[in-house]
Amino acid sequence: MHTGWESKPFDESNCMAMPGRGPVFLPKLTGAEISWFALYVQVNHEKEVAKRLEQKSIASFLPLMECWSKRKDRRKRISIPVFPGYVFVHAVLDNYTNVHVLRTPGALSMVKNSEGPLPIPDHQIDSLKIVLGSQEPVSIHPYLKEGDWVHVVRGLLTGCTGILLRRDSKKGRLAVSIDIVQKAVSVELNMEDVEPTPNPLVCRAAFM
Repeated sequence: MHTGWESKPFDESNCMAMPGRGPVFLPKLTGAEISWFALYVQVNHEKEVAKRLEQKSIASFLPLMECWSKRKDRRKRISIPVFPGYVFVHAVLDNYTNVHVLRTPGALSMVKNSEGPLPIPDHQIDSLKIVLGSQEPVSIHPYLKEGDWVHVVRGLLTGCTGILLRRDSKKGRLAVSIDIVQKAVSVELNMEDVEPTPNPLVCRAAFM
């Protein structure tokens, strides 16, 4: 009897068996590799989502920056999300983990395309962590695609890779972007502390 539906060949390369779970399917874009992903969450619920992910033993990163509160009665330093509405998840994002993440109260969806959740290059998250941990004043910066790519070789920002914004012959600002969410931060640095470097995204694509 013809039902109008035909089964497709089973693709074993895109799944693996997990005890107690049955087949676990992996996204085409990352396979079984652990990667960073952007989780879109309810604004003003970022800290709660990050806390709940930690309780689930799911590694995550919530970039925070300090600012003065806007309360009229008193002013104090508070920590706020650098990119409101986003928490970054570090995992092998198989179908089981994806559902486990999205069932977290406050979580909305993964940033993705038609093939599934989009992985974030490690160097972008690593550079963002270095900038935020340097204790240098950080500001939100418009997202950039073009500019001189540099690698910081001296000072508190050693190890960062980003786009250089020149101010003069001695000072500049380093913009560190997370391309998937089109957000960026910038921090001031000395021009003598950086060296030119190839665009890491172009280099990564060349080896894929």
